[in-house]
Amino acid sequence: MLHWPDEAATAAFAARLAAQPTVVDAFITLHGDLGAGKTTLVRHLLRALGVQGRIKSPTYAVVEPHAVDGCVPPLSIWHFDFYRFDDPREWEDAGFRDIFASGGLKLAEWPEKAGALLPPADLAVTITAQADEGRAVRIAAHTPRGRALLENLR
Repeated sequence: MLHWPDEAATAAFAARLAAQPTVVDAFITLHGDLGAGKTTLVRHLLRALGVQGRIKSPTYAVVEPHAVDGCVPPLSIWHFDFYRFDDPREWEDAGFRDIFASGGLKLAEWPEKAGALLPPADLAVTITAQADEGRAVRIAAHTPRGRALLENLR
């Protein structure tokens, strides 16, 4: 269990995660109540990876694509927010199967709403807001890539 006392600690963790070479093809799920800090972590991670411009939450769009052009090949990042997802047909219609079959980093908030449609997450990050304004964070690895990422973060 980790403790992030403030947003600077969240940003520091995001920078360490971004420095891991295999994160560029990882699938990371983010769990926690509204306001726990899931989107804040994503924003810091995307900035640490080199995403420029406005980073908005995909709450209404379900997915926001991002790219980092300075990489070879360019890094594709997909930020999902399944909070309002309630129709499995939308999975096919929106092309999510193709996105998950392609390379790039996938980050998913509220993954439980998509259920069995999602592949196993490399890392599952659970964030819980604390009374002291800090965050308790639990990270679980579910794949060999996730285990390697987690090991390198310790």
